[in-house]
Amino acid sequence: MVKGYYRFIDQPDDSAVTMENILLPHREQTVRRMQAQRTVLCIQDGSTLDYTALAECEGLGVTGKNQTGAKSHGLQMHTTLAVTDEGLPLGVLRAQCWAPVSRSEDQRKSSEIPKEEKKSYRWIEGLRDCMSAAAGTPNTRVVSVMDREADIFDLFDQWRKGSHVDLLVRARHNRRTIDGNKIFDVVRSTEPQVRFHLHVNRQSARPKKSKQKARPGRSERSAEVALRWQRVEVCPPDTHKNSEPVTLWVVHIVEEKPPEGVKPLEWFLLTTIKITSSEQARQCLTWYCLRWRIKDFYRTLKTGCRILELRHKTAERLKRAIAINSVIAWRIMLMTLLGRETPEMSADMVFTDTELEVMQAYAQHRKLKPPANLQGAVYLMAKMGGYLNRKHDPPPGHQLMWYGYIYLQGLCAGFMLRGP
Repeated sequence: MVKGYYRFIDQPDDSAVTMENILLPHREQTVRRMQAQRTVLCIQDGSTLDYTALAECEGLGVTGKNQTGAKSHGLQMHTTLAVTDEGLPLGVLRAQCWAPVSRSEDQRKSSEIPKEEKKSYRWIEGLRDCMSAAAGTPNTRVVSVMDREADIFDLFDQWRKGSHVDLLVRARHNRRTIDGNKIFDVVRSTEPQVRFHLHVNRQSARPKKSKQKARPGRSERSAEVALRWQRVEVCPPDTHKNSEPVTLWVVHIVEEKPPEGVKPLEWFLLTTIKITSSEQARQCLTWYCLRWRIKDFYRTLKTGCRILELRHKTAERLKRAIAINSVIAWRIMLMTLLGRETPEMSADMVFTDTELEVMQAYAQHRKLKPPANLQGAVYLMAKMGGYLNRKHDPPPGHQLMWYGYIYLQGLCAGFMLRGP
């Protein structure tokens, strides 16, 4: 089994065993699952994979450097995760890894860098891929959800060339409208259409890292926010003089009376969805909040599947292993969330017959309650990973589920090798 894995991973770098081809069957199944939904959110985000410890690994790029000038090496990853409008992960629609090209400060400022090599171009590639998937799901509404880094005019310009999907992007730039005003000022000057309470989750403090700013802690609270929305026509930047203005809707929420010493909550969301009511505006907010699912995916991939501990000798081999673990991370997320949200579902909807048979035997051997439904199977697998299931323990998370998943797969491998 281990030899088979390494034979697969250690194919020549120019072979057809690529990250894209490994993920292709999973992508096809993801599109089929999308077809059964009325609305699907395709959430894009990127992450840095640090492999500085792999000094002899070929094909890595420079991902950053610290205050002393020491460089870190690794890969950049950009992923599109498809989820339902309730946040249930349907699959990894697209995942791409590449080695960043090291450039001097003058080269980075130069306009001669091909746009295909710019990090911002990954968002446009992701949108094109969403459009391709949406063409195969004619009865499904597809919404591409992105964070502030994706607020580039080229993205909206690309959307106009084939609007098979809607865009929902958190605004980063206070762009000009055709009237010469700034969109943030235009929206802020209108009267709030509705006020409501929004639950704000607790956020732990984060120290400064090489490429991340320090982040203060935040207590859990209920924030009273004002909601506005406005149709705007955004002018192209000076670098796009031949482009026409693009029509967007801006959804704005702001916390008018934050606690003393607390920075008020304020979001501007840019969308191609026509907003005509407070229900539609709040729906966009709800959809944007589900963007956190892709953060859960990366956390499962890194701290659960432990892809940063891979020790392959080339970047191409790392990419193949990351592709395999991306599917595992999705499956673990699906098990975890379904076990919480649909506990009475039959366990065979997620687990194979072999896995269930092994779990039955494990429960009997350990004198545990055998799994009668999906939640029972999820909790039993989590116990294999070290979950204690005490009275006040929260539901098992993705990392414990991964430990349990690996343990279960080992038991299943032994079970399959049993004699007649």
